Amino acid sequence: MRRAQPAIFPESDISCDSCSACCCQLEVMLMDGDRVPNRFSAQDAWGGWVMRRLDDGWCAALDRDSMRCTIYDRRPDNCRVFEMGADDCRSERIKFYAPASSPQN
Repeated sequence: MRRAQPAIFPESDISCDSCSACCCQLEVMLMDGDRVPNRFSAQDAWGGWVMRRLDDGWCAALDRDSMRCTIYDRRPDNCRVFEMGADDCRSERIKFYAPASSPQN
């Protein structure tokens, strides 16, 4: 579910509390040292390990009611370094909140 938000986010509006967890649709590679419960990981086509995503594209560890990570204290390092308000975060928000393009005739 997408919420209506402007494509440009003022610095004061960047908060995980004002987001629909759009970063939780990204593929997250698991690294040595990540302690993610096995039920939330999957092997990709190249044999690497990633956070498992459900059929809807969202991370399996995301609580759909609260849009919060259910394993926040054990989240992978790649999730930890995805800094709120940084360029990657802003870029994902812009893509996530952009209106769906209409089909061309």
